[in-house]
Amino acid sequence: MMKRFCKNTFYGVIIMLSFLFEACSEESNPQPQPEPDTPSFFIRGADLSLLPDIEKYGIQFYDKNGDVSDMLSIMKVAGCNTVRIRLWYEPADENSSFEQVRDFAAKVKAKGMDVWLCIHYSDTWADPGHQTTPRAWSKLQLGELKDSIYQYTYRVVREIQPLYVQTGNEVNDGFLWPLGRISTGGSFYALIAEAVKAAKAASPTTHVMIHYAGLDGAAVFFNQLKYKNVDFDAIGLSYYPYYHGKDMSYLTSVMNSLGKNIQRPVVIAETSYPFTLQWYDNTHNLIGIADQLIDSFPASPEGQKSYMMRIRHIVEEIEQGAGFCYWGGEWVAYKGPNATNGSPWENQTLFDFEMKALPVLDVFKD
Repeated sequence: MMKRFCKNTFYGVIIMLSFLFEACSEESNPQPQPEPDTPSFFIRGADLSLLPDIEKYGIQFYDKNGDVSDMLSIMKVAGCNTVRIRLWYEPADENSSFEQVRDFAAKVKAKGMDVWLCIHYSDTWADPGHQTTPRAWSKLQLGELKDSIYQYTYRVVREIQPLYVQTGNEVNDGFLWPLGRISTGGSFYALIAEAVKAAKAASPTTHVMIHYAGLDGAAVFFNQLKYKNVDFDAIGLSYYPYYHGKDMSYLTSVMNSLGKNIQRPVVIAETSYPFTLQWYDNTHNLIGIADQLIDSFPASPEGQKSYMMRIRHIVEEIEQGAGFCYWGGEWVAYKGPNATNGSPWENQTLFDFEMKALPVLDVFKD
């Protein structure tokens, strides 16, 4: 460009003056900034991660008419468009293993539903209080861990090709502890950036979600991700009234603020509600007393449905609201009424104690 200017000074001056005039015009008449994109998808999802194990027990499920059907078909007919599946690195048994998740994801797709892959980056449950590094990675230095998380994420996303991938589960204080723990000065942002980068490289059409449990602290957490230029696509929040507060107007406020300030779609990635305070097996239930409920939503089939309808309404009313996912909807007492290692969740599932679809399935209607 400079050589051309030197060849003909006159034309060079004219061109430079035109550039200056154009710049001044733009400064005096600034172009309006485009509004953030509204979500192009709306998730009506359910986490059904335990279903492959449940099916081994030969449990029969019934649709709302009382007809025998398989759970995936019942969910599809109800309007569920997305199934969330938990993935562990090297679990103690085949549950949530890569092979099981890969095969289950194929079944979900064959039913015409989308796959939401939830990568825990652990050999077992990961949540705000537990983010144990996989045993195979436990002695790695930071550089090696960054490479491992990239290669692993790339491999599983490339093979499963989910529409949504969650890089970590409830990562309020980071993941892959201790190296990725935020509160102790760990390298969470460098590690999560590698996971996100790998997912996008493996499948450019996959939406990458980062998942936070609860409402308090969510603004600071996601502002930091934005500040660190982590290139994620969606915000996922867990919301359980007993743990995260019964004020649903606060839920609305937090989601609305996150959507506007972070300029990302916001999804309720986990929620649930009991249809009864009774139990079916001999395993202690996590929700079992009235004080754990929101007063306006009793522990009844209709109360459960009303709660979820309210959740959906909140998400739909928010400009960046992009969907919801019911957690533990499949976790019926499938090991029998005498099991002490059965389900702590059977009174919060999408099926009653007779394995019949509950009215709450109406929330999935398109």
